[in-house]
Amino acid sequence: MESPRLQLQQGKDNGNGTVATRLDGKLSLETVNAFLQTMRKEQAKHLVLNMSGVAFLDSSGVGALVSLFVTRKHAGKTMALASLTKQAIAVLQVSGILKLIPTYPTMEAAVSERE
Repeated sequence: MESPRLQLQQGKDNGNGTVATRLDGKLSLETVNAFLQTMRKEQAKHLVLNMSGVAFLDSSGVGALVSLFVTRKHAGKTMALASLTKQAIAVLQVSGILKLIPTYPTMEAAVSERE
């Protein structure tokens, strides 16, 4: 059986302190540690996570998103989620996280909000 994978395609600062990172794969128990280790190093003032490629999100993934959000907030930085899949929306809705972390229907909407 193939192990779950999560690939991160980290973008460059768009000139106004915003960096967009695309997630592809599963954000789950098996992948959250590597996700957090990588994303906690991101120094951008505003981080947008493109969730369109997330095939599966579980409670561990939700916890990782909350942890990253809180870590960034304490550092005076922000984070938003964009292009959520139906499964991710359902999981985040049940957990109440949609009220905590700003979400946008598209990457363009998330980035233009910051400009």
